[in-house]
Amino acid sequence: MAGYYDIVLGLIPVALLGITAALTFVGLSVTTAIPAGAFVAMALIGHAMFVNAPVDSAEDVQSTHQPLNAD
Repeated sequence: MAGYYDIVLGLIPVALLGITAALTFVGLSVTTAIPAGAFVAMALIGHAMFVNAPVDSAEDVQSTHQPLNAD
């Protein structure tokens, strides 16, 4: 089953190429369509890195244990 990050990795080229092609087909120039597609791809990358960031499972396991020298 595809996870969130697999979907994001698949959507990056789809957004870049698909939005660029769609905007070019609508009548915008390629010079305008490419930055628009790149902005959407950049937004996907930013969301995956900062909004829904991957968590290290080792930190979760260590945070449940009490420190050794706790009084």
